[in-house]
This record gives sequence, structure tokens and C-alpha cells, in this order.
Amino acid sequence: MRKVSKSFVGIIIFLCCIHTAHAQYSGNYEYSTEMIWGITKATNSGLIGGFLFKYSKELKEDRFHGGIIEIVNVKHPQEQRYYSESGNTFIGGKEHYLYSLRLSYLREFTFFKKASQQGVQVNGLVAAGPTLGIEAPYYVEVKKGNQTVKEPYDPNKNQKILGSGNILQGIGESSIVPGLNAKAGVSFEFGTFKSNVVGVEVGFQVDFFTRDIILIPTTENSNIFPSAYATLFYGSRR
Repeated sequence: MRKVSKSFVGIIIFLCCIHTAHAQYSGNYEYSTEMIWGITKATNSGLIGGFLFKYSKELKEDRFHGGIIEIVNVKHPQEQRYYSESGNTFIGGKEHYLYSLRLSYLREFTFFKKASQQGVQVNGLVAAGPTLGIEAPYYVEVKKGNQTVKEPYDPNKNQKILGSGNILQGIGESSIVPGLNAKAGVSFEFGTFKSNVVGVEVGFQVDFFTRDIILIPTTENSNIFPSAYATLFYGSRR
């Protein structure tokens, strides 16, 4: 009986320890730094618009500040993809890609906190900073005699297009156009682990450049690119 009693007491103590640890773990989790990696989709981008990295640090209670590095592919609203006679696809009339490299200062505010293992945390954010616009030539595959070559699209040439060039082909021939960016959004954070964060951010953003970016020369081009966006993100905090 004594052995059974000792075993029973040991089990009770063990269960009490588990309950205490769970109670401590399930409370609000306070953190001072956060690192986020994300994939962005915007109304003026492709299926995957780009990627970002965000680092933020506590400024005071429920307020954070930090920086964002983001690279995205910006499309012209009138871009259309066509099939060539060879079955490959290309974007008709496109002369340049636009890659926007954004460096932003971030201010973030926590509206609603969540417990460490349940609920949703809602944050609001604003960010702004300089942008480097990378205007890269759009390469196409064309037929010349009995051969096929890849060269930049030229609206002044009669090119028989068979398809598009390789990804990032011509990036070394890019022009750099400086500019500014700004965004405002709301993020919804989920996840069951207190030191990790998973969620989605939605909002509006805009790029301003010092000159028009010629994406499709036969249509109207601009130096302002507004869009709505959504970012799926994952990160860690401590």
C-alpha cells in the first residue's frame, strides 16, 4: 500500500507541475524584437509579386519600429500574355521589366493581443522610404533565318516572336531609377507557438519614381505605381 500511495502522490505532483507549466505558457507572451520573412502578391504583380524581410524592435508598450527590405516585380496594368506559333508564351509589346527594391522605415501598433497559444493578434502599420527602380530590358526569343536568338524586345523592329527570354536575362543592362515608397496595412497573426509568428498582412502601397518607367511603349506609362497587396509571412520573436 505504501508503494501505491507513493506512486499516487508522485503522479499528482507530476500532473500539478504540468498544469502549472501550461498555465504559465498560456498567458500573454511579451516580446521585444521580431524578424519576419514574407511572400507578397499585389494587384500590379504576378502570382508571386516578391519577397520581403522585416525587423522590428519594441519602442514602447504595444508600439514597434524597424526596417523593411522588399524586392517586387511591378507589372503594367495592360500586360497580356500571348501564345506564339511554337506554343511558348510572351507578353505582347512589353519593353521593360520593373523590379522595385524598397528600403522602408516601419512603425507598427498592436490593436489586439493574443494569448501565446490561441487567438489572433491584430497590428496596424505604416512604412515609407527610398526605392530603387530597376528597369531591365524584356528579352524575347525571335527567329532570324534558320536560327532562333534571344534579344531585347524592340518596338521599332519587325520581330517574329517565338517566346520570352530567360528569367532575369538582361538584368545587367538595367537602368536604375530612384524613387520613394509608402505603405499602410493591417496584419493578422496566427500560430500556436509563442516564439513564432505566422500570418497575413493586407494594405495599400505606392511607388513614386523620378521619371516615367516605360514598360509598354504603345500605351500610357507613368512614374506612380499604386496597388493593394497581401503578404503571407512567417517569423520569430523574442
